[in-house]
Amino acid sequence: MRIWVNGGLRPAEAARVSVFDHGLTVGDGIFETVKAVHGKPFALTRHLDRLARSARGLGLPEPDPDEIRHACTAVLDANPMELGRLRITYTGGLAPLGSDRGDEGPSLIVAASATKRRSDTTAVVTVPWTRNERGALTGLKTTSYAENVVALARAHERGASEALFANTVGALCEGTGSNVFVVLDGELHTPPLASGCLAGITRALAAEWAGARETDLPMDVLERADEIFLTSSLRDVQAVHRVDDRQLPGAPGPVTSKAMRLFEERAGADLDP
Repeated sequence: MRIWVNGGLRPAEAARVSVFDHGLTVGDGIFETVKAVHGKPFALTRHLDRLARSARGLGLPEPDPDEIRHACTAVLDANPMELGRLRITYTGGLAPLGSDRGDEGPSLIVAASATKRRSDTTAVVTVPWTRNERGALTGLKTTSYAENVVALARAHERGASEALFANTVGALCEGTGSNVFVVLDGELHTPPLASGCLAGITRALAAEWAGARETDLPMDVLERADEIFLTSSLRDVQAVHRVDDRQLPGAPGPVTSKAMRLFEERAGADLDP
């Protein structure tokens, strides 16, 4: 395994950043997870645009998209795989202990690992913790993921692959690493960005291709929705067959099945939509 670290490829055992990197000490960093198919990244332009937005929101210098494209190509060429997870991490770099940033410049790490195609359906749970739709990091894809780690562990304890959050006013928001869609009376809905959810790349594509509406949704919509599905870079479109103790035995339903088919067809026809 070879990893890109600050300007070049390194063997995994020699890929190092300082223990004083601000991404490590205080979580001052951003990242993107990109699906790679037969050595080619999917929707990379959209991911790089979001990485730049996250950098601006966090006050980091805007990353060089050409450098990152070169790094992604180098990593995928050095690590051939049929289906992969490409991880781009960009941090505040070397800094003194504490919240102040240093002046050494950011760190850039690009790594890849093989993955498997997701199952067509999955189980999810709801958790008692909330997303803050008015927080300083809302809408940014940062490396401050500890609350997601805790929530995902709760999901795994209950035989599920994802945990869903409400926001501070009790509206349905998102999963730890996914966006959520529901079908009500044959119509497809997903929470708006104002709910505090991340502007998922797959969310945007699925909403466009399948015709979803952005709608403020209460959490109890999960108790009555006809169909539910998740989207993310590695899930694509994945049906939900259980929410907490509620079973959805027909999953994937007709609307979800159509969204899955449309996504597979459109994504297969254009690797950078």
